[in-house]
Amino acid sequence: GRSVRGGVATMTAQAIQFALHMAGTMILARLLTPADYGLVGMVGAITGFPALFKDLGLSMATVQKAEITHAQISTLFWINVAVSVLLSLAIAAIAPAIAWFYGESRLTPIALASAALFVLGGLTVQHQALLRRQMRFGILAAIDVLSVLASLTAAVVAAALGAGYWSLIVMSFAGAVTNVLAVWLVCDWRPGSPVKRAGVRGMVGFGASLTGFNMLNYFARNLDNILIGRVWGAGPLGLYSKAYGLLMLPITRITSPIAAVAVPALSRLQNDPDRYRRYYCQAVNVIAFLTMPLVLTLAALSREIIIVVLGEQWSAAARIFKVLAFAALFQPVVNPVGWVFVSLGQADRQLRWALVAVPLIVLSFIVGLPWGAYGVAVAYTICSVALVLPALWWAF
Repeated sequence: GRSVRGGVATMTAQAIQFALHMAGTMILARLLTPADYGLVGMVGAITGFPALFKDLGLSMATVQKAEITHAQISTLFWINVAVSVLLSLAIAAIAPAIAWFYGESRLTPIALASAALFVLGGLTVQHQALLRRQMRFGILAAIDVLSVLASLTAAVVAAALGAGYWSLIVMSFAGAVTNVLAVWLVCDWRPGSPVKRAGVRGMVGFGASLTGFNMLNYFARNLDNILIGRVWGAGPLGLYSKAYGLLMLPITRITSPIAAVAVPALSRLQNDPDRYRRYYCQAVNVIAFLTMPLVLTLAALSREIIIVVLGEQWSAAARIFKVLAFAALFQPVVNPVGWVFVSLGQADRQLRWALVAVPLIVLSFIVGLPWGAYGVAVAYTICSVALVLPALWWAF
C-alpha cells in the first residue's frame, strides 16, 4: 500500500519536474549556446567520476538492510561527509589539469566551483536514505520539486542577466542548497558520534560492490562525452549531450520514481519470493507499457522535437537524437535488473556483469569516434542493443 501511494506521489512529482525541466530547457536553450553547455559538460564528464565515491553505496545499504541501528547510520553519515570533503579537495586540486586536458582555460574556475557541490551532497546521503527506507516518498517528491524549481529559476535569472555558462553552475548550486535545507528540515534524525565497532563492515562491503558497479557504469555513460569533447570540441559535445539529455528526460521521469519505490519495497519482500516475483513483474510491465511507445514517438518526431524544444540552432542534434532513441528503447526493460541485485544484497553479481559489458561499450565509443558525435551515437546504439539478451540471461 505504501509503495502504491508513494508511487502515485512520486509520479506526480516527476510530471511536475518534467514540465519545469521542459520549460527551463526551452528558455535556457535560447539564452545559451551549444558551446556553453559543452563547457560545463566537459567538466561534468570528469567530475562525475569522483562523485560516484561520495555515496560509496552506503545510502542503498541503509535502505536494503533488514534492521539497522542509530550508531550504524551515524557512522555511515560521517564516512559520507569525510569522503565528500576529500573529493571536493581532490577536484579543486586537479582543476588546472582538466583545463589542460581539453585545452580550454575557462574550465579551471568551472571545476573549482563544481568541487564545492560535493560537500553539499555528502550532507544529505543518509537523511535521504532514511526517508526512502521509511517509504516517505511524498516528502521526497516534494523536496525534489522544490529543488528543481529553485535551480531552474536561478539559472534563468542568471542567464537573462548575461551570466552565460555560469548560469548552469548557479543552477546546480541553487538546487543543492535547497535540497540540503529541505532534507534536514523534514528528517528529524540527527547524527551522533561515529562508533568504531558499529557493525557496518558488511554494509561497507555491499556499498563497495555497488560503488564498483557505478564506477564502471559511469564510464559506459560518460566516456563518450569525454572523448567527443577532447577530439571534436565543445560545439559537437553540446549537440550530443543535449540530444541525449533531452531524450532521457521523459524516460527518466517515468523510470526513476518507479525505481525509487520498487527497491525499498523489494528489499522488504526479499524473504517472500512469490510476492517479490509478482511485484517485480508488475513494475517492469508498467515501465515497458509507458516508455516503449514514448521512445518510438520521440524517434519518429526527432527533428520536430529538437526544433520546437531547443530552437533552430540545435537542428544538427536531431539525427543524434533519433539514433540514441533506439538504444533507449530497451533500457527500461534492462535497467530494472539492477533492482534485483540491490534488493537481494547481490551487488557483487552486478559488478561482475559490468566487468564484461562496460569494456564492450567503451570500445564502441572508440570505434565510432572518427565519425564524430553521430558516429559515437550509432556505435553505442548497436552495442547496447546487442547486450540486452546477455544482460537478462546473466540476471535470471
